[in-house]
This record gives sequence, C-alpha cells and structure tokens, in this order.
Amino acid sequence: MGNKILLVEDEEDLTLIVADTLRGQGYGVITAADGIAGLERFKSEGADVVVADVMMPKMDGFSMAKEIRKLSPTVPLLFLTAKSTIDDVEEGFEIGANDYLKKPFELRELIVRIKALLRRYNSNRVEESNFFIGRYIFNVPTQTLLLDGQSVELSHFEARILELLATNIGKTVDASELMIAVWQRDEPSNRNSLHGYIHKLRQALRQDPSISIINQRGFGYMLTVKNI
Repeated sequence: MGNKILLVEDEEDLTLIVADTLRGQGYGVITAADGIAGLERFKSEGADVVVADVMMPKMDGFSMAKEIRKLSPTVPLLFLTAKSTIDDVEEGFEIGANDYLKKPFELRELIVRIKALLRRYNSNRVEESNFFIGRYIFNVPTQTLLLDGQSVELSHFEARILELLATNIGKTVDASELMIAVWQRDEPSNRNSLHGYIHKLRQALRQDPSISIINQRGFGYMLTVKNI
C-alpha cells in the first residue's frame, strides 16, 4: 500500500467519493467526520498527508491543524474550503498549511496536489533525517547519536523525544505534547517515565557541555545549544 492519507470531512458523500478515488490511486486512506475524531486518528495512526475541511463540527479544521502541527511540524496539510477570502487563506498558511483547494474541486486536481505535497515532503524528510546538535549528529532513522566517530544507540522513546526537542530547538516543548507523541496519551503516570527518558538523553549528550535540556517547571522541556 502507498502513502497514508488522513481525510477529515463531515460531508459523508464527498468522503466516500474522495476516499474511493484515492484508494484507486493506491493510497491508504483513513477517514474522520470532525476535527476531534481527525486529531485522534492522527495520534493513533499517523498519516503522510492530511486533507481536511475547514468548516466542521466539534472542532474546525484550523483548530485541528494547530494540534497536529504540535505533534508533527512537517506532515503536509491540505485544506478543503468553501470560503476562499484572503483572510481565510492567510489564516490557514499561518497555522502551517501547505496548500488549499476551493470547493467544489476536480478530483484530478486533488490528486495532483497530493502528489506534489508528497514529493516535497519525502525529499525534505531525507534532508531532515539528520539533526546537528552541538557537536553531535542525531540520525533519526537509525536512532543514533554520533560524536567524533563514536555512536550511541537510543531507544525508540528516547529518539522520539529527542526528535521533537531538536525540531523545536530553543523553544519549550509542552510535556503533554511529548507524552502524546510518544505514548499517544497524556497521563499523570507517564510524567515520571518522561522525566526518566529526559535524564537518559542528558547522559547521552553529556560529552558536549554546550548542550542542555532545560526543565521548564510546570510546562515542559527545552533543548538549547550555547555558543562556546
């Protein structure tokens, strides 16, 4: 099966037509009928592209996209909108949309847009597979830290947390965002586990004193690199 597309749309007939067409093109498609359900499906199953209506019940597309952007800074977002005023389009792009399509649209055009987003996303993912953190090189696919030719293998959870911190270097990442990214849920019982993984990451990065993972008490954690 090809790339996975999350389609979030409250018009049932449109959902069926679009989902069938995309599956016919070889894509895996998961669907949701409102923003809350769409966010839950993204947390539990992930996606390579998110196609979402803007006007939806329970949680609109923009609100859902803001939450998805916290979990994944890079997943392509394409909005479907009946409105196309410049304000709506600007709001969508400010949230982190990659493209938008005005309703009604041709299915052929939607497929072309999705293919273009996937090409850009997949080429960016190759470039972004390494993070340079101080003197360390963090290779995401292999979950390893490299320093002076020596490599340290991280656990899956350590690598996932470090990827989120490295993507937001110099910014505080909310503790609940980290827990949702790692365990798909924010529960008080996971707080100690999260702190334990942060401690392990500090140990793994200790050879470069310019690197810190700062505990912003009551908020979350921030990865910083000082110029020495």
